[in-house]
Amino acid sequence: MVNTAHDQARQTPATSPWGVVGVSAFDERVYRTILQQPDIGAGGWALLAGASPAQVRESCNRLLGLGLLQAPDSMGGLRAVDPRVAIRALIRRRETESELLASTAEEMATAYEAGLLREEPSRLVEVASGEGAIAARLEELYARAEYEVCLFDTPPYLAPPAPQVDLQADLLRRGIVSRGVYAATALEDPKVLARAWTMAELGEQARVLPSVPLKLLVVDGCRAMLPLTASEAGGYCAVVVWHSAVTEALQKLFELAWQQATPLGRPVGDGELTAGELTLIRLLSAGMKDEAVARHLGVSLRTLRRRVSELQERLGAASRFQLGVRAAQRGWV
Repeated sequence: MVNTAHDQARQTPATSPWGVVGVSAFDERVYRTILQQPDIGAGGWALLAGASPAQVRESCNRLLGLGLLQAPDSMGGLRAVDPRVAIRALIRRRETESELLASTAEEMATAYEAGLLREEPSRLVEVASGEGAIAARLEELYARAEYEVCLFDTPPYLAPPAPQVDLQADLLRRGIVSRGVYAATALEDPKVLARAWTMAELGEQARVLPSVPLKLLVVDGCRAMLPLTASEAGGYCAVVVWHSAVTEALQKLFELAWQQATPLGRPVGDGELTAGELTLIRLLSAGMKDEAVARHLGVSLRTLRRRVSELQERLGAASRFQLGVRAAQRGWV
């Protein structure tokens, strides 16, 4: 009499690597037996595997389904497929199934989040109060980024800049796209301007507008962080918004500003301008006011305007706008 319990145990997926591709310990034993003795048939394989012919035939059907055996044909009976070919095919099949499962998980997660929101709308937002809490939420948002981070950069700053610079740098090293729109008024601060150039050199896609509507961070188009209040005592308060119509609207707001903004980056000179002239063009292209540019360069307004006039004459530009166009055509901005 066949021991059914023992037979089921033998067909339980093994803890060996074969179990990863869906081959049980018993089927592995049968397959190895066929590889070693391909010509002795089901009866011989059953004897060597310590099982009944019926059990071996059932195992062979499973191995056929997995592509480890070839069906009988005019050339003979069951034959084993080369393990190097068969196992690679099994691995590819499992990888495809895993990718499909992961895709299904994303769809189900969307439905899950929507269900939570309907059940308890307060889950949509989370308030973070104080620099420590805000810094912790920033770190979490950057860590969870999968493909893109978009930000508006403008005062007031809700957390110390150094940690956020490190988070952004790590983001870029991970291959995540980072796009930033800076307010020109923020870049009047030499430290902020230097930070913006540093991030651009690391790979951030940076642009400038005269002003941006608010401080904002949007991660993967589905999570966002923006300020609520800044008290006179210096206690900052921000809100984290989870995937919803709100985050979609914030992403659209960013895209609109991005289209209108001017690229920011270190210009690539061709030897025609001095380092000081290149810096001057770079500052002007950032949309900074004359007073801020003069202060950054350490010169008077009169000297600054004289230098701008000389640059316009050298490049044949009748206005500052044409100066910017000429500089862009030469690859300086």
